[in-house]
Amino acid sequence: MTFLLDDPSPKVRLALVEALADCPSAPRAIVRALAEDQPEIAFAAIARSPVLTDADLVDLAARGTAETRALIAARGAVSCSVAAAIAEIGDEEEVTILLENSGAMLLQGSLRRIACRLGHVAAVRDRLLARADLPSDARHALAEKIGAALSASGFIQAVIGSARVARVTREACDATALTMTAVASPDDLSQMVAHLRETGRLTPAFLMSALCSGATDFFVLAMADLSGLAEKRVRSILSGGRVHSIRALFESAGLGRDVSEAFAQAVLHWQAQTSEGAPASLAALLERLRRNPCSTSASVAELVERLGFAELRQVARDYALLAARQAA
Repeated sequence: MTFLLDDPSPKVRLALVEALADCPSAPRAIVRALAEDQPEIAFAAIARSPVLTDADLVDLAARGTAETRALIAARGAVSCSVAAAIAEIGDEEEVTILLENSGAMLLQGSLRRIACRLGHVAAVRDRLLARADLPSDARHALAEKIGAALSASGFIQAVIGSARVARVTREACDATALTMTAVASPDDLSQMVAHLRETGRLTPAFLMSALCSGATDFFVLAMADLSGLAEKRVRSILSGGRVHSIRALFESAGLGRDVSEAFAQAVLHWQAQTSEGAPASLAALLERLRRNPCSTSASVAELVERLGFAELRQVARDYALLAARQAA
């Protein structure tokens, strides 16, 4: 068989690879040599041979063509290391085949890398979003790519205006992030906080939205990440601390004095409502902020007012939807 590798006729080498491609006891050195032969010979070995190791497949993926990587991605079983290699260097077609392969072991790091590299491609993005194991930070990154695609649409800009498109897109991405925090695991929440910090999304407006929407675990992790304090310490301050310790926490996280006062008032409001067993009210929070105009920035008060109005609109939408269903 080793002698046949040098046969000048490709038909001989093709017959050899057809005989060895599915054999689990075939000599690995011979199969590896066939995998580097001309395409019609190499493809049979790459796609079918069980004797090729992960190291062989990673090497073939790195040095081969797009067709080579597509064949590797379509194998019946693709290990996490081989899948990671294709996620790192594969183009749209190869990565799409990998995502469609139920036998491919894709770790969360590989999914994040695909989302980062090819999240702008609709076919790849749709397959990623359909996966239950997609990390929350990668899912949010894809949502931002969708927002960017919509913002760039000439039709959308013509309908609602370019300035408003940017604001609507930003608010929609923030709302998406908050929705994701409600169902994310603790590990996912930590990754989400890191992702939002790295992308500049942990703004005072977003943090206030998280606090007012009841995303307590996420808010605690965000404060711990920004301030450098332990999560347990942050949770203790937010749940039972006094105004000065709460303000100190927010200022150590990088918030200005006027903004930290508004956040402290919001935390104290939520503490009081929780201790009384009453539901938290954005209207009551806004009234509390208005009673302290000298220490609360107008922009933060306006933000809380917008959040309260958005909450009322959502309640109205839910009521209208329920009424429509009952009428049907």
